[in-house]
Amino acid sequence: MTKATLTSGIDHVGLTVSDLGATRTFFTDCLGWKLLGENPAYPAAFVTDGTTRVTLWQVKDQTNHMPFDRHRNVGLHHLALRVPDLPTLEGIHARVAHWPGAIVEFAPERNGAGPKVHCMVREPGGTRLEFTCIPRDTVPRTLG
Repeated sequence: MTKATLTSGIDHVGLTVSDLGATRTFFTDCLGWKLLGENPAYPAAFVTDGTTRVTLWQVKDQTNHMPFDRHRNVGLHHLALRVPDLPTLEGIHARVAHWPGAIVEFAPERNGAGPKVHCMVREPGGTRLEFTCIPRDTVPRTLG
């Protein structure tokens, strides 16, 4: 007997960030996402790439918060975002590498034996983001 799932995908992802303004700008200006709205009283910003929606919340105590440690904290390890192709992935990596407050953990590389290629960054508000694609005809120049 096959059991039906009770859910049908992700409605949105909520992220608490250390600097709401910097993270909102990273998503909208660096990644090209659209700002859907804001709630200054919360404070929160709502962004989308047209497929995925993300709610960004400002951490309550900006001066005395605990930065995320993926080895010690329970919860979000990273948010993985799919990109259409290798040139887009390499373009995102180049933009993020020069974006104020962003940190590149590693440049585009094969994920295991491939064919998936990915890179990992930390946006200015502290969240780890993975960008991933399955190249059609090419491999990253650094892997070739």
